[in-house]
Formats: sequence, C-alpha cells, structure tokens
Amino acid sequence: MNMNRRHFLGATTAVGADISYRLSRMAPVLGAALAPSVAHAAPEKPALLGGQPVRNGAFPSWPVVAENDEQALLGVLRSRKWTRSYGGQAAGRFEEAYAQFTGAKHCIAVANGTSALFASLGGLGVGPGDEVLLPPYTFVATLNVILLQYALPVFVDSDPETFQIDARKLDAAITDRTAAILPVHLGGNVADMDAILAVAKQRKLAVVEDACQAHLAEWRGRKVGTWGDTGCFSFQASKNWNCGEGGAVLCNDAELAEKVYAFHNNCRPRNNSGYDFTYLGSRGTNLRLTDFQAALLLSQMERVVDQSKRRAENAQYLTTMLQEIPGILPAKMYAGCTRNAYHLYMLRYQADGFAGLPRAKFLKALSAEGIPCSSGYSPLNKEPFVQATLKTRAYQKIYPPETLKNWAERTQCPANDRLCQEAVWFAQTMFLGPRTDMDPIAEAIRKIHAHAAELAKA
Repeated sequence: MNMNRRHFLGATTAVGADISYRLSRMAPVLGAALAPSVAHAAPEKPALLGGQPVRNGAFPSWPVVAENDEQALLGVLRSRKWTRSYGGQAAGRFEEAYAQFTGAKHCIAVANGTSALFASLGGLGVGPGDEVLLPPYTFVATLNVILLQYALPVFVDSDPETFQIDARKLDAAITDRTAAILPVHLGGNVADMDAILAVAKQRKLAVVEDACQAHLAEWRGRKVGTWGDTGCFSFQASKNWNCGEGGAVLCNDAELAEKVYAFHNNCRPRNNSGYDFTYLGSRGTNLRLTDFQAALLLSQMERVVDQSKRRAENAQYLTTMLQEIPGILPAKMYAGCTRNAYHLYMLRYQADGFAGLPRAKFLKALSAEGIPCSSGYSPLNKEPFVQATLKTRAYQKIYPPETLKNWAERTQCPANDRLCQEAVWFAQTMFLGPRTDMDPIAEAIRKIHAHAAELAKA
C-alpha cells in the first residue's frame, strides 16, 4: 500500500525546547481550548533531583465493583447451575448480548483471550504446515496459539507511528503455505483493516482479528472483531471489560461459528448437552466459560460504554498537551479508526529531544513524579523460546530444513526493534478519573524535559 494512501489523525510535530509552559492546574477552570496557550514559569526541579512529585495520590483502582456485580454472582451461585454443560444460562445470555452489542451475527464465549484465538485457528483448520502472519509487537498469546497448532509464525514488521502491524509489508511475507493473517488491535488502537482485508481477499486468506485489548474500538464506525473471519476478545483482569479470566469469539459465518464452538467444547456441537455423545469437527478441547464469569460480564455491560468514553476524552486531552513536547510522539491512528479503546495510551520517547536522556532514566524520573509507566513489549520475534520450538522434533518433521534455517532472517523486523526501544505505556486505569488527572502527566514530562541534561548526568 503506497504511503499516499495512508492518512493519520492528529499531528506530532515537535516544537522548540522553549515552548511556553502551561498552568496545568488552571486547565480545568480555563477549559481545554484555552489551557494550551496559558504561559507558566519554568518547571520546578524533578523529584528525581530532589524536587516535589507532581502527584502524590493514586490513580483510579481496578477493577470497579458495583452492587449489581454481587447480585449477578449470587444469582448464579444460588441457581446451582454454574456452567451451561449442566443447565446454566448465563453464558448463552452473554453470547446473545455481546453479539448484539458488537453487531456480530454469532458469539462463542470461551475461557480467555488465548482460548478465543486458539479456537478461531482450530475452527478455520489452521494446522501443521501452514504459516500465519502476525505482528512482533503483541502479547505472547498471539504467538503461542499459532505454535499450539504446529503452524509456522511469520512476523511482519510494525508501523512505529501507530504501534500496529504494517499492512504495507503483508504481501511480501505471503507464500503458498500462508493460511491466515492475525492482526492485533494493539492497546485498543486499530490496525489498518482496509489494507489487511484487501490483501486477504486478493490472496484468499483467512483473517483472525486479535481484539483482546480493543473492546468497543471501531473501524469506520463498526466494531472491531466483526471485520475478519473471526474476532477475538479477552476479559482478563487488566482488560477494559473483565471477569478475571474470560474471552469471546465473534463470527458472521454460521458454519464457521459452529466449528469454533465445537472446537472449544470437545467437538460437541451447540445443541449437544447431557449424555448426547455426538461430535462435530476434527478435533477439540475444553475452553468453556463458566456462568460466574458470564454473569460478571453481563453486569458490567451497563457501565463499559461510559468508561470507554471517559478514557477516550482524557486520552485526547492528554495528546493535545504531549504532542507539543519535543521527543514525545503519541501513537497515531489510521483514518479508518473511528474509535480507539485506549486499553493502553502509547507513545514513543525519543532521547534526542531530551538531551540524550536514556529511556530507562526517563521512566525512572516519571515514576518518581508519581506517574506509573511501562516500557512495553520486547521484540517477540527475537525471543529464544521461538527458535527452541522450531528445533523440536515436531517442527523438524513438519517443515523443510531450508524453511526453518531461513526463518530468523525472513522474520527480521527492524522498525519494531526501534519501536521496542522507544515505547512508553500508560495503563487504561489512569484514564478513568477526571480530566484533571491528565495535567500532572503532562507536567511531569515537561519537568523532565526542562531538566533532561541534569537528569542525564545524575
């Protein structure tokens, strides 16, 4: 895909180091429109150099627990029907509600996000000898499900500006062994689905959307997870919609949905229960969701929309401040991304804009200011266990020696290597409070920027 067909929202143009410093504490009074233009005296000394932290209180805790959550759990407990294999109804109700919520035709509730991905590949028949394209910047589960099917993972480099898979590089990675593309909507942002689907259609490949971090995110006004052959979600404890552990597969093809269901239910079809031992599909396992988890997911449906809106508003406000700081590049969105779920707020830190201050020292200084932060993922394609897996007896039997010998060279991802050295994350919980919670984040980064040379020497 040519660069002139790539359009991004927002801008990250750096300005000079002498940008005016805003009175962050006046922002709530003056409003977002006026706040960026308010002058301020020079930033105080960073906490790491003996100054006062910009924030002493904690950000909102997670998970949020409400009375209706307790009622939902007690309802399942007292029903004595804790799973649908023995008469439980909550998992089925959640499937119907989540399908309607997302606009999908079918939903299969599963044990976790890994199970959703695993069942999707199983339902599609991906297996030994197949290749699956995936990004190197993702949680390890995206890779593990491919290895569990004894397929060959083929990493496609990242687009550093968005933190997503670079769809322009998909076509060159495809061979006659390629069976599927597994894009990840990393951090709640959305991969370039127009380009991905175009390649998949032309090359007749399945698309499994890893939307495990992207609840409520949208591409061109339609929920992610409904664009590919399947869409996979996680409801693990850190996620924006969670029940401790849980997952879901969305699908618009009835036949494929039944295959995915059977795979997650030990080859037993949806209408099979009790002692009816008839089977569907070629293989399967037990990846079922309990009714306790399903009930929690249903009880949260009343508040996830408001929480998502609050995250987005706070993230957008923070971006207006951070994009003015040299060396800070908030993740961009493709033009088709009409809603970012902000499971993570991701940015790139470039030390050149901070007098050469290493990222590790920047993160340490930011934490000292009372701002929790993370350096994000390491390059998944370079993890030693992947090469060790390819040297196992099974992989040695399945794939030609030349294929395995050239795998490391074939899956080099130089853009992702740099991204992993620059990435900075803020967690979704930091965006659940009032807008004033964003001001200390920007203030802390400004302090560090103003004293970067001193920090680099400390």
